[in-house]
This record gives sequence, C-alpha cells and structure tokens, in this order.
Amino acid sequence: MPEKVPDSQLMEKEQDQREQRKLNSVLRAGAIAQIIVGATVVLAICYVAKLILVTLLISILLAFMLDPVVELLERIRMPRPAGAFLAVLLMLVLIYACSYFLYARGVSFVHELPKYSEKVRGAFAHVRQQTSDFEKTSQQMFPDETKDGKKPMAVTVQNHTGPVTENLGALTEVVLTLFFIPFLVYFMLSWQEHARTKSVQLFSAENRSTAYVTLGHISAMMRSFIAGNFAIGLVMSLCSMVVFGLLGLPYFYFLGFISGFLSLMPYLGIALAMLPPLAAGMGVVSDTGFIIIAGTVLGLHLLAMNVLYPKVLGKRLQLNPLVVTISLLIWGFIWGAMGLILAIPIMAAVKIVCDHMTALRPIGEWMGE
Repeated sequence: MPEKVPDSQLMEKEQDQREQRKLNSVLRAGAIAQIIVGATVVLAICYVAKLILVTLLISILLAFMLDPVVELLERIRMPRPAGAFLAVLLMLVLIYACSYFLYARGVSFVHELPKYSEKVRGAFAHVRQQTSDFEKTSQQMFPDETKDGKKPMAVTVQNHTGPVTENLGALTEVVLTLFFIPFLVYFMLSWQEHARTKSVQLFSAENRSTAYVTLGHISAMMRSFIAGNFAIGLVMSLCSMVVFGLLGLPYFYFLGFISGFLSLMPYLGIALAMLPPLAAGMGVVSDTGFIIIAGTVLGLHLLAMNVLYPKVLGKRLQLNPLVVTISLLIWGFIWGAMGLILAIPIMAAVKIVCDHMTALRPIGEWMGE
C-alpha cells in the first residue's frame, strides 16, 4: 500500500505552489510594465529626435533602393565604394531630372489655367449667387447694431513676426539635415557588410545566429516593400493616365503619374490623389467627368489596398489591419506626413524582431494576421 502523505506536507506543497504562482504573476506584471515603459521611452525619443530619425530612415530606404544597382556594378568588377558613389550620383541626377520635369509641367499647367478662367467662373457663378443670397438673409435677420445707437466692437489687428521667424528656422534645419542624406546613403552602401557584421557581433555568441537571420528578414521585407509599392504605384499611374487622357484633361500623363503615386499614402492618399485631376478638370470636363475622375481614384485606391497590397506585400508584411491603423495613428502624430509613409515598414520590422525573440513572440503573433 502507498504511504500516506502527511497533511502538513500537503499544506506546505500547496503553499509553495501558491507562492510560485504569485511570483510568476509578479514577474509577468513586471515584464509588461517594462515593455510599456520601454515603448513609452522609445516613442518619446522618436518625438524629440524627429528630424534626425526621419533622415536616417529615409536614408535607409534609399540605400535599400540603390543596393541592387551597387550589386549589379559589383558583378562587372567595379569596387563597392565606386559603385556606391555612382549609384548615389545616379540617384541625385534622377531626382534633379524628375524635379525639373515636374516643375516645368507644373508651371506650364499653371500658365494654361487662365484659358479656362471663363468656364471656371461660370461653374462657380451659381455658388457665388447662393452665397450672396445667404449674406442678404443674414443681414435681414441680424441688422447692423449702429442703427440702434450702439457702436460696433473695435477690432485690433496686430502684426506678429514670431511664427515667420520660427518657420524659417525650422526650414533651415530641415534643409541642413536633408543635406546629409546623400552622404548617409553612400556610407550605408559602401560599408553595408561591415555594418551588418559588426551589428551582429554586438550580441552574445548564442544569439548571433538569430540576430543575423532577423536582419536578413528585415532586409528582404524592406526590398519587397519598396519594389511592391513602386510596382503598385506604376500600375495605378498608368490606369489613371488612360482615364484622364480619355476625358481630355490637360497634361493627363503628368496628372496620372502624380495621382497614382499619391494614392499610395494611407487614408490621406484618396484626397491628395483627387485634388490635381479635379483642379485640372474645372471648365474642361462635365459633371459626369468629375464623377468619373473621383470614381477612378477611389476605385484604384480600394483595388490597391484590398487586392494588390495583400497579393504583392501580404506575405512579407503580415500585419493585421488593426495594427496598421494604430501604427498610422501613432507615427502620423509623432512624425506627421512622413510618419504615415514610414509607419508600415517600421511596424513590419518590429514584428520580425518580435517573431525571432522568445519573450516577445506573443506580441508578434498579436500583430500578425
């Protein structure tokens, strides 16, 4: 027969189990508190160092975009530093050429607008008449107080030059910071292998393999994100050009290119993509044409977000819509428009890091689809 365990030992065992559960609860609560405090500190640093971090992230994106060019030049026996310099020079030339082309088309478009001024005035004549009628009605309902012997309240207009000076200083900081981007991109390309190797060596020996794999997955994700966005933007631009050309919009190729790539911006992209073609269509297209333009931009945006993005980028990003929305809200608040652009790749990189760390794996699963 088995020996009977004394009641005192059973009570001690149960007490030890309760203490162990309490200790696990305390440790779990402490870990959660550390994660919350750490995330808060990181977000605070991102808010304070906005200009520097945005510049670094833009440089990283550009480095990933130019890396295939540098690798191609390496295959033809060109040293990597020389290939990096040539790739950065090519990037600057393309930026200048695109800026000059867009500026020239924009100036030509503005010069062409007066030709449609009469039609635009006719389109807004009805709106002005309604506004005038509303003002007359308001004057009848709220007569001038001077008729009753009361003087109107004096209004003092003060000239403040402080905001202008502050905006000029902020613009100077932005220009000086952006000046470093070509140099950062060059050094990121020319010292890529050195930076990756030394970054992996910062970890302990047993974690270096995991760190190397994590960096590789982040690199693959970034390349897919950039290539996928470019391909989707190109498809949307071509479709927009065809529709705008059939409607007879002036500079339809310029408007289609701008509208197609602006539509890639989450949430704000729809409004920004509609403005150029709608402005160009005033006095040129009918009311039906305006509906077609709005429907085209909206349809292409929905097609990209619900069909093309999941097909092209879904396997690499693997972020659920809730995380995407929250990340856009947070990074848009911290970094403004650039935060909306950088939010998705940042959160995708965070998810990859969480997936490769045992302690953070539940967070990565929560962020996933």
